[in-house]
Amino acid sequence: MKKHIYIYSPCSAVRDKAAFRRGVKRLQALGHEVELDEATLASHQRFAGDDETRLAAIHRAAASGADVALISRGGYGLTRILPGINYKAVAKAVAKGTKFVGLSDFTALQMALLAKTGAESWAGPALGEDFGTEGEPDDIMEACFDDLITGQGEGTGWRLPKVATKSVAGSAEPARAKDVFELKNAVLWGGNLAVLSSLVGTPYLPAVKGGILFVEEVHEHPYRLERMLTQLLHAGVLAQQKAVVLGQFTNYKLVPHDKGFKLATVVAWLQRQIKAPVLTGLPFGHVSTKVLLPVGAKVTLAVEDRDAFLLWGHKH
Repeated sequence: MKKHIYIYSPCSAVRDKAAFRRGVKRLQALGHEVELDEATLASHQRFAGDDETRLAAIHRAAASGADVALISRGGYGLTRILPGINYKAVAKAVAKGTKFVGLSDFTALQMALLAKTGAESWAGPALGEDFGTEGEPDDIMEACFDDLITGQGEGTGWRLPKVATKSVAGSAEPARAKDVFELKNAVLWGGNLAVLSSLVGTPYLPAVKGGILFVEEVHEHPYRLERMLTQLLHAGVLAQQKAVVLGQFTNYKLVPHDKGFKLATVVAWLQRQIKAPVLTGLPFGHVSTKVLLPVGAKVTLAVEDRDAFLLWGHKH
């Protein structure tokens, strides 16, 4: 099914031009009409153009009438231009059917859009990182993107790591056959942990109560992850959630003086801090195998033993 995909750059400058070109060709090979924003390859310092250029790109994406507005890459740059975004225009585009897709730094726009308008967006791939890989793009990512494009996606599921079942209900008891629960009608929200924690205390972090918060991160040592989670904890954000779902945390190095402090340490600490279940292993983050998630949508989270499901039904 041929769809109109609008590529724009609201964050860091595109440095890997070869990956960018591969990504465009792959989407075209899938039969889609790919439109490139006029400033997609702009560059100013580390950004994809100065602040005004990137704001204009967001607004052109909103006015494009495209089926999907896909970021070229993440990086950094959105938090500094949040006050200048016309959220009503973006929300109007969403209402007309444009699905805004991205991850990483794009979390800032997603959270601000949700806070200001309640409009939904999608946590998912970026052009270069995911469609522009030298090898074949991940088949699960492509299948999830196809589900989004065709309106066929109804949810996603994954297998919880064994260690996660030990405290799937927030306790330290061993896994049992009755590790079963279902949370219905909860708003799914979140994204990149560093970006989320940076929005605490601003008008751009949505006040979601009874939600399901998902987080991921890259290049951050577990102690930094704990510090960011502590920010959300002390701000009262975590206590208001029905569940916290941890995605992928990648590309960091432990050091000798950690003396056993690792990611599992942080997960166990988090489970002791909040009453809500903490689930791990969600296939989302700075990894090739990533699912697409409707940010701001009401979902059902169901867990039975080690099988977890996020369900949202058709979203045409």
